[in-house]
Amino acid sequence: MPRGKATGKTLGNPACQLLFSEALCQKKHPPAKDPKDPPPHSHTTTGNMEEGPQGVSMDRILHETSAVGRKLEGMDSAMMALTAETRSMRLEIAGFQSQISGLDQRVTTVETQVASWMDNGQELMHLRSKLTDLEDRSRRNNICLMGFPEGIEGTDLFSYLWDTLPKLTDITFDPPLEFERVNRLGPKKQDGKGYPRPIIACLLHHGQARQLLQTARAQGPLKLATTEIRLSADFSK
Repeated sequence: MPRGKATGKTLGNPACQLLFSEALCQKKHPPAKDPKDPPPHSHTTTGNMEEGPQGVSMDRILHETSAVGRKLEGMDSAMMALTAETRSMRLEIAGFQSQISGLDQRVTTVETQVASWMDNGQELMHLRSKLTDLEDRSRRNNICLMGFPEGIEGTDLFSYLWDTLPKLTDITFDPPLEFERVNRLGPKKQDGKGYPRPIIACLLHHGQARQLLQTARAQGPLKLATTEIRLSADFSK
């Protein structure tokens, strides 16, 4: 029987109708796939996806590892340079400490010397004070006479002062004035100009020297004609 014309009787068969409806249902609703069944071409696709990212990540890891290694090498060289510089600074500090120690010793020596000089200076001042006291005591009978013109005494300065001082001060000495020595200070001036040289008179009795000085202080400058005469003690410098 021809295939295109036998549909009416064939479809009228209940068994044929059942088979035909099942075929249509399978065509419209295919059976569900089992999750355990691998999809088609699963081995090829999965293999390519696993190899790609792993290859890229390994290259990146190698690159980053190389970069870290270079950085570590740079840090190592920097640490070596820093260590060398630290060692050099330690040597310099040790040299400075040695110099400071030497300076400290020198300063200690100088301080000791200065302390010794200060002690010697104090002793020297004490000796000078004693020397000044002894010199002033040795001059306690001296009188410095200022203002007497040059040559007024003639050839005998002792006799001139023995006669002039009682009249000048209006003092009657008992016993009379007695001089141990009398002289003018400094060399004689050739031209005779300028202030006359002072006269140093050393009296034999300290009481007479003190009386002359007290009278001169009380009366002020003494007058010898038109010339002022001053009397003072002969202190050391």
